[in-house]
Amino acid sequence: MKISIITACYNNAETIRDTLNSVSQQTYADIEYIIIDGASADGTLEILKSYNNSISKLVSEPDNGIYDALNKGLALASGDVVGFLHADDVYTNSDVLADVAACFKTSETDTLYGDLVYVSKDDTSKIVRLWESGVFNFSELKKGWMPPHPTFFVKRNIYEGLGNFDTSFRIAADYDLVLRFLFSHKVSTHYLPKVLIKMRTGGASNKSLSNILKKSKEDLRALRKNNVGGLGVLIFKNIRKIPQFFRRKRQ
Repeated sequence: MKISIITACYNNAETIRDTLNSVSQQTYADIEYIIIDGASADGTLEILKSYNNSISKLVSEPDNGIYDALNKGLALASGDVVGFLHADDVYTNSDVLADVAACFKTSETDTLYGDLVYVSKDDTSKIVRLWESGVFNFSELKKGWMPPHPTFFVKRNIYEGLGNFDTSFRIAADYDLVLRFLFSHKVSTHYLPKVLIKMRTGGASNKSLSNILKKSKEDLRALRKNNVGGLGVLIFKNIRKIPQFFRRKRQ
């Protein structure tokens, strides 16, 4: 089973080495690593080129935002399964992709997800927040449940059949995609009860009050577009985040 990993980056010279090393240190051998760079001007591209042996495909050109970049990566992907690793993020250990591959083989699922920890921007060993997903229940989607998208791995043929990211969303296209796959089309999924990703704090969706408001507005549009619900579901979605700030370890 080949796994395609896609990283979209733009001016991430401070963190991209950590991301690249995280992929190159994976014990799983059958990895296709695709980098979509938005024509960085801070030295990111030079760093990427120094990892030539670890990168399968590298594109550096202007794009129309992160979801446009991820769609470019999906168009280049040839793996059986596709996952995303953002340019600020790292895998929690070197066996993550081996665990993902094994889970796909044993569960025969079309998608799977795991847990995620938010970590300090300056110290990835300092956990700020734990997102423990729990076992999937279809009815929970109407109560604001969502798996952490960076841990969401999908068979490539699902993208081919149901489409990629809707770029009319600037911040919430990942939520729209998860709802489209799991709610609208009832694609099978499976929970891998392990922390798979460390995500640095300060991402696009929560770096400012205006972005938080924009994200909420887009979340609401995604809910309505996929006939999941409306404002009530959005409120539940945000309330579900509160316990994440009080846990540092999986139960």
